[in-house]
Amino acid sequence: MSVPGSRRAARKALLSPSAKENLKIYKYKFSRNKLSVFGLILVFISIFFAIFAEVIVPFPESIGSFVDYANASLPPGPRHWFGTDQMGRDVLSRVVFSFRGALIMSVTVLAVSVPAGTVLGLIAGYYHGTKVDAVIMRISDVFLSVPSLILALCVASILEPNMMNSMLAVTIMWWPWYTRLVYGQASSISEEYFVKNAELIGASKAHILFKEILPNCLSPIFTKMALDVGWVILMGASLSFVGLGEQPPTPAFGQMISDGASLMPDIWWLTVFPAGGIAFMILGFNFLGDGIRDMFDKGGH
Repeated sequence: MSVPGSRRAARKALLSPSAKENLKIYKYKFSRNKLSVFGLILVFISIFFAIFAEVIVPFPESIGSFVDYANASLPPGPRHWFGTDQMGRDVLSRVVFSFRGALIMSVTVLAVSVPAGTVLGLIAGYYHGTKVDAVIMRISDVFLSVPSLILALCVASILEPNMMNSMLAVTIMWWPWYTRLVYGQASSISEEYFVKNAELIGASKAHILFKEILPNCLSPIFTKMALDVGWVILMGASLSFVGLGEQPPTPAFGQMISDGASLMPDIWWLTVFPAGGIAFMILGFNFLGDGIRDMFDKGGH
């Protein structure tokens, strides 16, 4: 059975009274949670920093290969709000620029792992109890049986240490979580009457998977994605901390924390402010994830 669609029909559906009403309900549910709104503001600030870092930082030269030993290891003050490092580079400028690498890491990892894990989870869930299900889920279980950080470290350690390979290492260990999540949803949804009806009228497998089952899995997927951004950022910072992520002189949160850890507590600002940058982003996306979960909660009022 062919299921035709058009941009005009999609636009009309989006602007239909029921769709507008749903948007109002989602907006109301999200806005009820003040922490979620606060998290959304933090996320917007993080994105702003990532895009316009080179324009808004007070000392753009501190982002690259720059040395100013006359101003090295200065504590926070009116000129350098976050102080300077051992090379005389402005810590505030380097922290703000680190938002870019952290967001690139999280967006790239999720852009690859979410579609891959979702498709595999849909297939395994729809063919529940078959050999296809067994193969996909056993492979997922193998990846899930190894601690995430250990697996990422193993993959990153055998590759050249750089940003691209650190993203690859995290992506390899991230997709099974979405496969497991979607598998549980798809397994139960595939037994619903509307799926059986689609099969009876001859709908294609692709239509059943992506038009009937997938839309009913989007709520937990979106919620997990928002929450996972913080975890991916933390994972990327961990790889950078041990020298397997972004390489100097490009600033990265984990790298800056590692450089300052040996100088604690005397030059505390080298560690505290980059760690605060990580906490800033993680709190923002975690609060946003809570808001998305409340927004799709059908039991909410």
